[in-house]
Amino acid sequence: MDSPYILPGGPGKPLFPLGELVVTSAAGDALPNVDVAHAIRQHLVGRWGDLSEEDRAANERAVRNGGPIHSSYGSTNGIRFWVITESDRSATTVLLPDDY
Repeated sequence: MDSPYILPGGPGKPLFPLGELVVTSAAGDALPNVDVAHAIRQHLVGRWGDLSEEDRAANERAVRNGGPIHSSYGSTNGIRFWVITESDRSATTVLLPDDY
């Protein structure tokens, strides 16, 4: 689902720096690479995946004002996973919920 908010940069433009990209070993073992790459692209442009409106709004505030940004996606093999960018934009991590 696309973001209902107006974000800086316009549609399809990166909204924030990813920093160092990290994939946990569990996520790397469980997820198809193509799904990880697609999720990172979606996360970067504000398509947050399966989040509540409250969490979407928190992400929009974090893009503008700082703070962690998180997204939730499902892989083609049925596994739920998250993408989280740190508040300082030093790193973005792809992980399974059990990794948290």
